[in-house]
Amino acid sequence: MSPLLQKVIDGNRLSPTEALDILRNLPWTQVAEAANTVRHRINPGNKVGYTAFRIVNYTNVCEVTCSFCSFCRPAKSPEAYVLSLDEIRQKTLEAKARGADQIFLQGGVNRDIPLSYYTDVLKMLTLELGVKVRGFSPVELARIAEFNGMPLEQLLDILKDAGLSSVPGAGAEILSDRMRQMLSPKKLPAQQWCDTLAACHKKGLPGSANIVFGSVETPEEIIEHLNYVRKTQDVAQGFKSFVVWTFQPQTDKFPIRHVRGDEYLKLLALSRLFLDNIPHIEVSLLGMGLSLGELGLHAGADDINSIVIEENVLKNHGLTTIEEAEAFIRNAGFIPYRRSLNFD
Repeated sequence: MSPLLQKVIDGNRLSPTEALDILRNLPWTQVAEAANTVRHRINPGNKVGYTAFRIVNYTNVCEVTCSFCSFCRPAKSPEAYVLSLDEIRQKTLEAKARGADQIFLQGGVNRDIPLSYYTDVLKMLTLELGVKVRGFSPVELARIAEFNGMPLEQLLDILKDAGLSSVPGAGAEILSDRMRQMLSPKKLPAQQWCDTLAACHKKGLPGSANIVFGSVETPEEIIEHLNYVRKTQDVAQGFKSFVVWTFQPQTDKFPIRHVRGDEYLKLLALSRLFLDNIPHIEVSLLGMGLSLGELGLHAGADDINSIVIEENVLKNHGLTTIEEAEAFIRNAGFIPYRRSLNFD
């Protein structure tokens, strides 16, 4: 066993320089073995979690226009929409009929939506329909606050009072300002992304973090990303999980490369080793598929995130029913347990 891997197995924190050394130089099988050991130390037993939620893309209007996104539309497009409360209610009732008890509200940065829309939706979902709601990426929150002329903290109080219970770590991609200028110069800079989520966590709105790789990012930028996440968690302790994603081809405006399975598993494992202050690592069945996802559960991950009902942004390679999720976990050699988006 490499001394660096033994160091983290023994419960010591890796430095960014050491993590970069592992990423560049160690065989993925050794990194995965060490991560599996650490996973079982942090989460004893043989359990793997899953959740059941529906994504509701309440609008496809977005002025951020990420170079890799094919979902967003300009406000005047004939394909632009904002879902009505009745449409969101119907989608939620359909999800509840399939066993889901949580809604993930996700949309674009749309300055024409009034604040009352968000609060009305949250109250309907939580008070009328009895579901928990995760919603609003950091850039959505920052812009909603800006459009309404209020501090972020005031907006968070309003949304939490209306029923919001957690926030996603969406829009992270690669937390390197060089990459963010290439990906989406209108999105939040890396430090503001972190500060926005830290503010959410301090208000009692926990969530997840992620990385999306597979473009022209460097190994140094991958470690920079992980370090941003770990430092934010040191401050606010609100990240319940971390997910490793890869870019999917949606447009021809952004370079995407093939990510081999061993490369994905190595970064997944390194995330478990480096992020010693985040309790759970999720494998991305949605993006990577079932076979690689099963291996991920033996390489540091302890959660599969799925099932996901209605995904409009990414191609869904994952699971769509509770029965499928539990069978997948059992077939991988683990005991399934259902959890909330907040790991309650």
